[in-house]
Order: sequence, then C-alpha cells, then structure tokens
Amino acid sequence: TTKYYCGDNASCLDDSAWYDANSEAKTQPVGQKQPNAWGLYDMTGNLWEYCQDYYDDEYYEESPDTDPPGPDSGFYRVMRGGGWNDDAGLCRVSYRAFDFADTGNFLVGFRLVQD
Repeated sequence: TTKYYCGDNASCLDDSAWYDANSEAKTQPVGQKQPNAWGLYDMTGNLWEYCQDYYDDEYYEESPDTDPPGPDSGFYRVMRGGGWNDDAGLCRVSYRAFDFADTGNFLVGFRLVQD
C-alpha cells in the first residue's frame, strides 16, 4: 500500500535498504537494515532479485489486481528490488525490471528465506 516497503517517502530507505545514497558503491552484508513488515530483511536494494515471473510489458494492464500470477511464458524474467547502485525510485515495490534469465552479472542475484 506504500511506494516503498518502509513507507511513502524515499528517505525511509536509509534504514531499510542499501542503494546509491548509502551503499558506498558496493554490496553490503545482509541483515544490517530493518526488516520489512513481514520480518524479511534485504527485500529492497543491495542486489536486484531475479523472480520466477516472466516479464510482459502489457501484462499488468489486464491482470488481476490482487496477486497477479504473471504471464505463462516469455523471453525475459522479472527483476525486483533495486540494487546498491540504483537511486531510490528503482527501489519502489511496484518497479519491475527484466532481463534474460541466463544473463548473470554483479548487480543481480536472488533472495533466500529460511523458515
């Protein structure tokens, strides 16, 4: 319901994410910022997260409003969260980037959750 996991103002990212304004131009160890509302750390910033969803730039125009499952197929995978070198706008919860799933680089990873 907010622009960022931590609220509507980008200044809240200083406490919850590593991004261009506070990362010292490099990735940072996980778990040093405040968790989101579900108790998950590092869901924004530090590294872009490859997601299972395929990307389609027109999908959200006709998708369900709640928990859209994403397209059934495609060439690209969704990336979310922004990274250590991105400005606050790319760390918004609604922002989606995309790339080929077999493309690797130092700006993209994935996030693990232990239950």
